[in-house]
Amino acid sequence: MVLRCLVTGASGYIGGRLVPELLDAGHRVRCMARDPAVLRDHPWAGRAELVRGDVTDADSLAAALRDVDVAYYLVHTMGGGSRFERTDREAALTFGRQARAAGVRRIVYLGGLTPAGVPVRELSPHLRSRAEVGRVLLASGVPTTVLRAAVVIGSGSASFEMLRYLTERLPVMVTPSWVSTRVQPVAVRDVLRYLVGSATMPEEVNRTFDIGGPDVMTYREMMTRYAAVAGLPRRLVLPVPMLSPGLSSRWIGLVTPVPPALARPLAESLRHEVVQQEHDITRYVPDPPGHPLPFDTALALALRRVREANVATRWSSAATPGAPSDPLPTDPDWAGGSLYTDRRETVVAAPPTALWRVIEGIGGENGWYSFPPAWAVRGWLDRLIGGVGLSRGRRDAARLRAGDSLDFWRVEEIRPGRLLRLRAEMRLPGLAWLELTAEPAAEGRSRYRQRALFHPRGLLGHLYWWSVAPFHALVFGGMVRNIARTAERTAERDAGNE
Repeated sequence: MVLRCLVTGASGYIGGRLVPELLDAGHRVRCMARDPAVLRDHPWAGRAELVRGDVTDADSLAAALRDVDVAYYLVHTMGGGSRFERTDREAALTFGRQARAAGVRRIVYLGGLTPAGVPVRELSPHLRSRAEVGRVLLASGVPTTVLRAAVVIGSGSASFEMLRYLTERLPVMVTPSWVSTRVQPVAVRDVLRYLVGSATMPEEVNRTFDIGGPDVMTYREMMTRYAAVAGLPRRLVLPVPMLSPGLSSRWIGLVTPVPPALARPLAESLRHEVVQQEHDITRYVPDPPGHPLPFDTALALALRRVREANVATRWSSAATPGAPSDPLPTDPDWAGGSLYTDRRETVVAAPPTALWRVIEGIGGENGWYSFPPAWAVRGWLDRLIGGVGLSRGRRDAARLRAGDSLDFWRVEEIRPGRLLRLRAEMRLPGLAWLELTAEPAAEGRSRYRQRALFHPRGLLGHLYWWSVAPFHALVFGGMVRNIARTAERTAERDAGNE
């Protein structure tokens, strides 16, 4: 049966992997995103329909849900404070109403596994909100499948990255008490299989299903087994009961690429035992031989993907909590207020292809080509105030696509061979962009242009710009010189290899 499926959250970790699975299963897929441009460089983009929409906007939802058979709801708010629960609730109510009005035959939602016997009021705010969204969708009047998973193990998942960095970077770990909590992880391959299979459930099915792998263990055992699979020496884990969720999330933020804003809901969800109470999903989506995958197998597969630099999506694929999302103003006479600019350019004794390889490879392990201590300090300061810092790195060591995270930037626009525009996701009193371009010049040379732009927010924004402006010659000027030199050396190596 060929179904028309709508995938919300297609730019996120699960959504970006679900789309090709649905396409390969023979379904027609429509992907909804607030900015469809972030999806255009995905390998599957040419096979899917990309539309603009927001789960909080009824009109855009109505258009996106038109003629849809199955709607996947993979959107969550990861911010803090009391507002995110209300936002999640209202978005789910709006989605349910619009799905019913559009005649959608099924909603499929991926939520969090909640502990048995624990009152709702004692759940973490984020886990409580996930459960509420599931209840709202089940009551929408549209047959709904709610899948509840605990820790998802797959290359690039936030849970896997947290486990990986905690284990690899700390041979002796002082850890929160939740490392003794039992949890039932599940491989991302099985999550995707259950999501795809849920599309064809009978109309009368309207319920939750717990999904998990075959292994139940404590988080401490997960770290021990990770070390064994990764070939690391055995780790010593020392639980410390007094580490609160807030301190715990900051500790995770310092050790791993996962920022505190995301680490906190992950850590809070481990306060209680999260083990599936039933496995009824197999009535409708049978498990093939060898599935669900054992924990060690899921780890080995994820590690292989990381080592082969073949990670399709990462936890950072989705928008970071609190990060700005405003696109760069394109009107040269922009009337939206002050827009500070630092412009620099130089002629490079290398063809544009060599220069572009350096531009596209910027960040991550290659760094930013100027005064590394300044970048490191800026990254640490951002982490200390709850930002993402520099530790997110890159999804791919050599290639970028629109929507990729890149340290504390996000790729807003990329025109291969010509332009890379990055939008800052660090904590700033304003909006910031960094634009790098390569253009042909005479006699096999190229011209490198670089723009740093900042739109201040209030007096603090103006003060911030002028306080850092004296360092621009060192940081941005150094970038121009070092990028040019690296491109020239790259061209020389290429010529020597011919």
